[in-house]
Amino acid sequence: MNILVTGGAGYIGSHVVEELVRQGESVVVFDNLYQGHRDAVDHAAIFIQGDLANRAEIDDVLDTYPIDAIMHFASHTLVGESMEKPFLYLGENVTNALNLLQSAVEHGVRKFILSSTANLFDDPEKIPIAATERIVPGSPYGESKYIIERFLHWLDKIYDFRFAALRYFNAAGASELHGEDHDPELHLIPIVLEVARGKRDKLIVFGNDYDTPDGTCIRDYVHVLDLAQAHILALRALDGGSRTYNLGSGKGYSIMEVVETAREITGHPIPIEIGPRRPGDPDILIADSEQIRRELGWEPQYPDLRSIIESAWNWFQKHPNGYGDS
Repeated sequence: MNILVTGGAGYIGSHVVEELVRQGESVVVFDNLYQGHRDAVDHAAIFIQGDLANRAEIDDVLDTYPIDAIMHFASHTLVGESMEKPFLYLGENVTNALNLLQSAVEHGVRKFILSSTANLFDDPEKIPIAATERIVPGSPYGESKYIIERFLHWLDKIYDFRFAALRYFNAAGASELHGEDHDPELHLIPIVLEVARGKRDKLIVFGNDYDTPDGTCIRDYVHVLDLAQAHILALRALDGGSRTYNLGSGKGYSIMEVVETAREITGHPIPIEIGPRRPGDPDILIADSEQIRRELGWEPQYPDLRSIIESAWNWFQKHPNGYGDS
């Protein structure tokens, strides 16, 4: 199968490309390198530097390569930034996806995997959170993903356009070849490991008075390679119809549990400082992934926090400056 991966030079996209190549698929990566890294792209994949804002560049790719399916990762993804720059998210995220979808329809591509988000569930009625949970986006970022999901819903009805929307929780970890390298870094596990690596003096914990056993927020962490497998399973199931899944380990870990596990793995004390709560942080967010387990046989290979953090730590040990070492 010939697969176009937008954002394939980014954190999650690069791991998906790695797995697609390993499984014998032909991959074209389309990325503007705004947040991605050229060295994160598997050498067996074709790389094209381009921007989804330029419809002609998308058309050129689909004119040149016989694409069978698209995996769409390219997006602005920062919840906090979206609260400060809503037009960037409700504008670029949506219009860029629309450019991609219009070009796909016109070029006869009828299979599409969307990298969606758990930020659709700002006020869940039930924990763990199932894919059938009511949609209450927690930010303009979450809203942008929901708008794209609605586009896909109508394209399915009108054009027989098969899609899977994968709403995942906290992606973490690394493969042997690829890891997480953001600037600035805003995700908990790599920040904790930056402290252990001496790149930060301490970890700021935003609040310790939540309604949880140790007072810190509880989140569901899912290994990036397990996410990659879910994307591939969903793609291969599209002949059976469109679908939507929540993706997570189904287990919740508090911030302090993450810190304690990282201390054990790294042997570093990882000093912390308690700061004020951030607005809008829920006490607990855990995914119910039973549907994708039941329907597609998805089974995480890295289901526990320790294996996730160990894989990230191993990658950072080999790449202390991230892709800057390449």
